[in-house]
Amino acid sequence: MVDAERTAAFAAAVAPQPPRTGELAPGVVTVLTPRIRRIVAPNPCLMTGPGTNTYLIGRPGGDLVALDPGPDTAEHLDRIAEVGAGRITTIVVTHTHQDHSPGAPGLSERTGAPLVGFDARDGFTPDIAAGEGHVVAAGDARLVALHTPGHASNHLCWLLEDEQTLFSGDHVMDGSTVVIAPPDGDMAAYLAQLERLRSLGLRAIAPGHGLLITDPDARLDGYLTHRREREQQVVATLRRLGTATVEEIVAVIYTETPEALLPVARYSVWAHLRKLAAEGRAATDAADEVTATWTAA
Repeated sequence: MVDAERTAAFAAAVAPQPPRTGELAPGVVTVLTPRIRRIVAPNPCLMTGPGTNTYLIGRPGGDLVALDPGPDTAEHLDRIAEVGAGRITTIVVTHTHQDHSPGAPGLSERTGAPLVGFDARDGFTPDIAAGEGHVVAAGDARLVALHTPGHASNHLCWLLEDEQTLFSGDHVMDGSTVVIAPPDGDMAAYLAQLERLRSLGLRAIAPGHGLLITDPDARLDGYLTHRREREQQVVATLRRLGTATVEEIVAVIYTETPEALLPVARYSVWAHLRKLAAEGRAATDAADEVTATWTAA
């Protein structure tokens, strides 16, 4: 699916919503640990929840890493630079979707800090390309990159090692499941990376959207259970119908889903079908087309 079609499909789901109050309000600085502060961007909508979380990582008075500057919004970038107080030495991104990376060049202009990310894409060009195991440090804060494809093929989670806190971007979010949108989104890879994160013994997850997750194992188990149950629904529906399109399967499974979120549901079903096809459990002659007709195998 071309970018224009993807943008149109998500248009209803990204309509702006009123900003929140409290710690998830735009511009509010929340101290999560002595080395982690969160600032929420002013971009609330159905897809981002209260907005994109930007994190400043490092000891007070020392060097800082800025993670996910978010949208290219002057007030947000000015706020990050203000809180950073001249101490931001590195800017990292989890992935290059429009609510996470577009503000990175503007923050770099304000701070002089280099940009670190997986690859050049979607208008983002890293000064330093980072893959699995890449390390970024600010004082005694050591962040290690984990390549976690699924939501996006260039997605990185960043692990603050001695705190065992994971900055999860959009791989894990608070309050909602994650969009897996083919062809770049890959359900099999996503589930494999969830299993990997479950094995790390995390103490907390700092998501790209929402509150700090302090029960990471339970949250990851919930994600895995939900996806497996959804896959079972897709398999059962396809077998019952014999042949079906994504649209027809969505109509059976997502009977109580708001209209604005149906584009997300279509992507999810499509992603599950592509995984099933790779496993020999479903078949089609056009797996790269969301409009394809599928059969149980």
